Amino acid sequence: MKQLIEYLVKELVDDPEQVDISEVPGDEATTYEVRVAPDDLGKVIGKQGRIANALRTVAKAAAMKHKRKVYVEIVAT
Repeated sequence: MKQLIEYLVKELVDDPEQVDISEVPGDEATTYEVRVAPDDLGKVIGKQGRIANALRTVAKAAAMKHKRKVYVEIVAT
Protein backbone atom coordinates (compact mmCIF):
# COMPACT_ATOMS: atom_id res chain seq x y z
CA MET A 1 0.00 0.00 0.00
CA LYS A 2 2.82 2.39 0.89
CA GLN A 3 4.49 1.76 -2.46
CA LEU A 4 1.26 2.54 -4.32
CA ILE A 5 0.78 5.87 -2.56
CA GLU A 6 4.45 6.73 -2.97
CA TYR A 7 4.36 6.02 -6.70
CA LEU A 8 1.25 8.14 -7.24
CA VAL A 9 2.58 11.09 -5.25
CA LYS A 10 6.03 11.03 -6.86
CA GLU A 11 4.44 11.23 -10.30
CA LEU A 12 2.55 14.38 -9.27
CA VAL A 13 5.36 16.47 -7.78
CA ASP A 14 8.32 18.33 -9.30
CA ASP A 15 10.76 17.21 -6.57
CA PRO A 16 10.23 13.45 -5.99
CA GLU A 17 13.24 13.22 -3.65
CA GLN A 18 11.34 15.31 -1.08
CA VAL A 19 8.44 12.83 -0.89
CA ASP A 20 8.36 10.93 2.39
CA ILE A 21 5.57 8.59 3.42
CA SER A 22 5.33 7.30 6.96
CA GLU A 23 3.03 4.50 8.00
CA VAL A 24 1.27 4.86 11.36
CA PRO A 25 -0.44 1.58 12.25
CA GLY A 26 -3.50 1.64 14.43
CA ASP A 27 -5.91 -0.86 15.94
CA GLU A 28 -8.53 -0.64 13.21
CA ALA A 29 -6.91 1.53 10.57
CA THR A 30 -3.55 2.50 9.14
CA THR A 31 -2.71 6.14 8.53
CA TYR A 32 -0.24 7.14 5.84
CA GLU A 33 1.31 10.58 6.31
CA VAL A 34 2.52 12.01 3.02
CA ARG A 35 5.17 14.71 3.32
CA VAL A 36 6.12 16.78 0.29
CA ALA A 37 8.10 19.96 -0.38
CA PRO A 38 6.15 23.16 0.33
CA ASP A 39 6.20 24.08 -3.36
CA ASP A 40 4.57 20.76 -4.30
CA LEU A 41 1.84 20.86 -1.67
CA GLY A 42 -0.67 22.45 -4.04
CA LYS A 43 0.01 19.84 -6.70
CA VAL A 44 -0.75 17.00 -4.31
CA ILE A 45 -3.88 18.62 -2.89
CA GLY A 46 -5.23 19.95 -6.19
CA LYS A 47 -8.04 22.39 -6.81
CA GLN A 48 -10.66 22.08 -4.07
CA GLY A 49 -8.82 18.98 -2.83
CA ARG A 50 -9.75 16.84 -5.82
CA ILE A 51 -6.36 15.14 -6.22
CA ALA A 52 -6.09 14.49 -2.48
CA ASN A 53 -9.55 12.92 -2.49
CA ALA A 54 -8.62 10.80 -5.49
CA LEU A 55 -5.51 9.55 -3.67
CA ARG A 56 -7.66 8.65 -0.68
CA THR A 57 -10.17 6.85 -2.86
CA VAL A 58 -7.50 4.76 -4.59
CA ALA A 59 -5.90 3.88 -1.24
CA LYS A 60 -9.23 2.87 0.29
CA ALA A 61 -10.12 0.77 -2.74
CA ALA A 62 -6.79 -1.05 -2.58
CA ALA A 63 -7.17 -1.58 1.18
CA MET A 64 -10.58 -3.20 0.75
CA LYS A 65 -8.86 -6.28 -0.68
CA HIS A 66 -7.20 -6.78 2.71
CA LYS A 67 -10.27 -5.68 4.68
CA ARG A 68 -8.40 -2.79 6.31
CA LYS A 69 -9.21 0.87 6.75
CA VAL A 70 -6.72 3.37 5.40
CA TYR A 71 -6.38 7.10 5.91
CA VAL A 72 -4.12 9.39 3.88
CA GLU A 73 -2.97 12.68 5.36
CA ILE A 74 -0.96 15.25 3.42
CA VAL A 75 1.59 17.20 5.45
CA ALA A 76 3.99 19.94 4.34
CA THR A 77 7.59 19.61 5.52
